[in-house]
Amino acid sequence: MPPASAPPKIRGTRTVHDGWASFLIAEVTLPDGHEVTREIEDHGEAVCVLPYDAARRVAVVIRQFRTPPFFAAALPELLEAPAGLLDEADPQEGARREAYEETGLQLGRLEPVATVWTMPGVSTERMHLYLGPYTEADRTGAGGGLAEEHEGITVTEMPLADLAALADAGQLADMKTYTLVLALRLRRPDLFG
Repeated sequence: MPPASAPPKIRGTRTVHDGWASFLIAEVTLPDGHEVTREIEDHGEAVCVLPYDAARRVAVVIRQFRTPPFFAAALPELLEAPAGLLDEADPQEGARREAYEETGLQLGRLEPVATVWTMPGVSTERMHLYLGPYTEADRTGAGGGLAEEHEGITVTEMPLADLAALADAGQLADMKTYTLVLALRLRRPDLFG
């Protein structure tokens, strides 16, 4: 007979780094009673939006250097939907802000997809995912990210069929972008024909 389980418990934490993200070591009692340590990366909630123009069957994505993928796999850039940390109380406002900063698009109505844990084994990050319809008239800024953040963003408008082909070939390496492309394909298959 398996042992009775009790609710898990965090007995304490200690911070080992506090910067853009905090890194903690947690002393945890598991439901089976075992006591273990676990690492936690904490930087708050995030948002991601895939802007798409249904009339022209295109989406706006960005290309950007990301240190972790470069470190792990020598990738010089990653193709992504606009995303960033949530500074606002309203995740939709955060998604609109990120879209404007990174792409120059002034998005209005957003289509919620999901709120997901991005790396539940190590991170507290929950990401709010959206689809963002736009038209050519919504391009009101330059995009490219904030100069003071040294993001080096290249804005790219791509046919939705090309994004789908990248996803099908396993070449859309960013999970949040992959998820949003699949969500749009499920909701609006007519845009990918």
